[in-house]
Amino acid sequence: MEVEFKDGKLEKVESDEKYDGGHGEAVANGFRRRMQQIRAANDERDFYALKSMRFEKLQGDRQHQRSIRINDQWRLVIELHGDAPNKKVLVVAIEDYH
Repeated sequence: MEVEFKDGKLEKVESDEKYDGGHGEAVANGFRRRMQQIRAANDERDFYALKSMRFEKLQGDRQHQRSIRINDQWRLVIELHGDAPNKKVLVVAIEDYH
């Protein structure tokens, strides 16, 4: 899938393995692994197929967003835009859910 970033810091976390964006090395490495999976996916059905992602729709005023598990504590928040085959993922944030 095609990927865009809401924040340039997140793009730098993916592209620069020495930069963790203040999230710590473990979270940054998990984020990079998830980004590889996102880029390799054909569409969001691939996210549902990988149960370890825990791909979920958010609730309330964030119902237009989805989350993907990075680890037990951290989630990657994304938005899906467009229609197949030109669907895009907007990477919004890395958030602590605890």
